[in-house]
Amino acid sequence: MKLPLQITFRDMPSSESVAREVREKADKLDEVYDGILGCHVAIASHSRRHHQGNVYRVRIEMTVPGGEVVFGREASEDHTHEDVYVAVRDAFDGARRLLQEYAAKQRGEVKTRVGPPHGKVARIFPESGYGFLEAEDGYDVYFHKNSVLNNGFSRLAVGTEVRYEEELGEKGPQASTVAIVGKGGHGHRAA
Repeated sequence: MKLPLQITFRDMPSSESVAREVREKADKLDEVYDGILGCHVAIASHSRRHHQGNVYRVRIEMTVPGGEVVFGREASEDHTHEDVYVAVRDAFDGARRLLQEYAAKQRGEVKTRVGPPHGKVARIFPESGYGFLEAEDGYDVYFHKNSVLNNGFSRLAVGTEVRYEEELGEKGPQASTVAIVGKGGHGHRAA
């Protein structure tokens, strides 16, 4: 990166091993977009009510020509984010996708699709009411149980094929309408 990387720890002690992990992942962002002018990574620990342990929230702000690209999700009940290294990995995966989208827009590339995109359920957290879809081109798209048509959230499992509408939410790509792909591809299945 052209400017120094800033790492901030909030509500937790500084950690050289976490900082080293952040530096390694930040260096790899240049492979996606070499116009990054600076990067600030904030890692915060949040206590969860009625649960032991903390979850970690990682926010990545990248200064690029013409503005900023920011990736950050609120701390959630996702138990995988009780591990700060998993939270860092997931945040950099999201930042990488946003940088790819930013670079594509700058190059004037516009994706054209015939029909809604297809994917499959990559991870699902039934107790918390959300999950992630793996898009056809490999990136993860967040979805909430209320986005699943015909009250189909309870029928989803890892590997279930779906079609969905995607929008860019304030925290990254998210599915606004998720339909289970049944026989014939009509997007619904008998219960």
